[in-house]
Amino acid sequence: MGRWEPDAESRFRAAAIELFGEIGYFADKREVLFNGSERLQQTMVDALAQAPAEASALDAIAAALTKAGDFFDDDRRPFARLRSTVIAANTDLRERELIKLATLSAALAQALRERGVSEPDASLAAEAGIAVFRVAFMQWVTESERRDYGGIVKESLARLRMLAAS
Repeated sequence: MGRWEPDAESRFRAAAIELFGEIGYFADKREVLFNGSERLQQTMVDALAQAPAEASALDAIAAALTKAGDFFDDDRRPFARLRSTVIAANTDLRERELIKLATLSAALAQALRERGVSEPDASLAAEAGIAVFRVAFMQWVTESERRDYGGIVKESLARLRMLAAS
């Protein structure tokens, strides 16, 4: 591999996470594992805000979840799998992951309120969206999974709607 090949940041993160997995220590592991969280959040909030005005709260959340698929392509799946394994093995990192998800939920709820969705509906829809996000992501990083993230999100949202209707 040449010294100046493109996507150095991704290669650096992959090497850092591999080191952390092997030796259990990395000086700034949170930055390696959670880099991009703010960008993901902004992308999802923007997609929610751009959903059609007549979209329901859940449809707006679905737009945000679908747009998150831009972050979860097949090229990133090996890194995401390794990241998931490292986080699952470390209490501090699991806590940080939960904080990230809570922050994302709050941002989505705020974006829904800005669209005119009142409470508690905005918070309920945002939390349901985070549940779908987590379930879809965990399925996507499973070693045997071959579907793309967007397809898993679509199926998970359909299941949620069926559960809510019954």
